[in-house]
Amino acid sequence: MVALSALWLPILLSAVFVFIASSIIHMALSFWHKGDFIQVPSESKAMDALRPLAIPPGDYMMPKAGGMAEMKTPEFAEKLKKGPVIVMTVLPSGPFSMGAQLGQWFLFSVVMSFFAAYVTSHAVPAGGNYLHVFRFAGTTAFLGYAAGQWPFSIWYRRSWITTIKGTIDGLLYACLTAGTLGWLWPK
Repeated sequence: MVALSALWLPILLSAVFVFIASSIIHMALSFWHKGDFIQVPSESKAMDALRPLAIPPGDYMMPKAGGMAEMKTPEFAEKLKKGPVIVMTVLPSGPFSMGAQLGQWFLFSVVMSFFAAYVTSHAVPAGGNYLHVFRFAGTTAFLGYAAGQWPFSIWYRRSWITTIKGTIDGLLYACLTAGTLGWLWPK
């Protein structure tokens, strides 16, 4: 077993590599995620209609049943039939600043690298083969970066294309994490 204290450099460095790669994907290769969100038809009218409601930031569903019994009522069935049926996230109004999100993303990447290192440290001894380190670290990181996206397409009907692109991103991040841990694995 490898002590986690011996893995802090590869953990942090792999998070830096993932952060850089994700920045390239979202800024230099902006076409890749450009279609993840589509514009609401008559956007101005929709925003004007919602603005007076002062909906606080959060996750919402419309129509929203109070429980299983209500979901079975004719009134709720009519609401669904009439539409629109919406799952939405409301963000705070005002200028869009990404500083907090970027900091949280980097912290998430550190956490993913930590868990990949943790699992691998129990499976591969010091001096272990690069490909063994890559396999364990890569699988663990892939699950963390990619697998959690799939339920959003399954349950909330998020576009499968968006989920698949996020999964491909997750595969790249997992390979960067695994490659860094394999490269700097204690001898």
